[in-house]
Amino acid sequence: MSDTEAVEPSPAVEPSEPPPTPLTEPRDGIPAITTTDAELADLANRLGAGTGPVAMDAERASGYRYGQRIYLLQLRRDGVGSALVDPIGISDFGTLASAIGNEEWVLHAASQDLPCLAEVGLYPTRVFDTELAARLLGRTRVGLGPLVADVLGLGLEKGHAAADWSTRPLPESWLRYAALDVEVLLELRAALVDELAAAGKTEWARQEFQAIVAAPPAVPRIDPWRRTSGLHRIRQRRALAIVAALWWARDAVARQRDIAAGRIIPDAAIVAAGLAAPTSKAALSALPEFAGRGAQRRIGTWWEAIASALALPEADLPPAALPADGPPPPRTWPERDPKAAKRLAQARSALGELAERLQLPLENLLSPDAVRRVTWSPPEPLSVDAVQERLEQLGARQWQLGLTVGTLTTACIE
Repeated sequence: MSDTEAVEPSPAVEPSEPPPTPLTEPRDGIPAITTTDAELADLANRLGAGTGPVAMDAERASGYRYGQRIYLLQLRRDGVGSALVDPIGISDFGTLASAIGNEEWVLHAASQDLPCLAEVGLYPTRVFDTELAARLLGRTRVGLGPLVADVLGLGLEKGHAAADWSTRPLPESWLRYAALDVEVLLELRAALVDELAAAGKTEWARQEFQAIVAAPPAVPRIDPWRRTSGLHRIRQRRALAIVAALWWARDAVARQRDIAAGRIIPDAAIVAAGLAAPTSKAALSALPEFAGRGAQRRIGTWWEAIASALALPEADLPPAALPADGPPPPRTWPERDPKAAKRLAQARSALGELAERLQLPLENLLSPDAVRRVTWSPPEPLSVDAVQERLEQLGARQWQLGLTVGTLTTACIE
């Protein structure tokens, strides 16, 4: 290349974000664990004397123990610092409930923790959900670790999220992880409060958080065995009866032993038995899915369940499917009701554009279930007021109604 030949300039390189600063130790060290009612009463007094919101997190033993019991509770409040509570030795959480029940609780993905907190008598009157706040702000990384990194520039280690928190004693590394989960939750809340205000979404968040607190307890599922993984392979009602009987038998064993049901026998074994419909204990025992020592140990229990299903009269067999509570799957709409399919497509498109302009996920702008219900069966006569009334019945918040009622009504016009 000659000295006079032009040289292509190097493309501009965008400066990269600095890596998050690792958060490896709680600023005040790992707190001592509160294990007795007397220690909890003392902690409650200290928390009651603190200021501002209360950061909270709960660790369960999902996949290891039956149910969703709390095995470690983490709290933090300004003026108090962090605290760890082992619920196993606590008989009454009343002192804690009295101390913080009227304060704002800061949780990440509150709907995951509130049911297990309710099991020990802890009910909030106000919450701030950092995950939901991030969604309303249009952030794409809403897990606690990524969110803390993006907002605060700190690296939060998440290596023990799926641990068996019923383990005793809890390893020090797990306690460190647990304390760090609430270490910066209050700072994260403060930053998100500012972002919500700047985006004009403070009232949206307030209504969403209020809805979380007001939500009633989940209604027990009808036929919970129908959530067995792989059930779609079962077509015959007798086979469904076998699945149901085995599911309930497994549930009884799991409850009695306080072990996650899937660790007793997996769903795959239940479905295999439904498909094979064995007519003897020996035939059941010969199935590969029941060859393991754990399954063989209770082969009599499993066979009794199957035998009871095989003996059911035809009239008592479970139906192939439960009556639909709402519209059919949208994939079937073009064939079943082309006009409804058109309404749904129009609604999704218009609401999607609106959500993009508002910089938030479509499902947070308006519940997909509500959109399906309204477009499948619009109110008659169709009007903005009628659509608003329907959405209110379906739980839409006022901020959602103000933004979406007109758009959804227009989408329903044929």
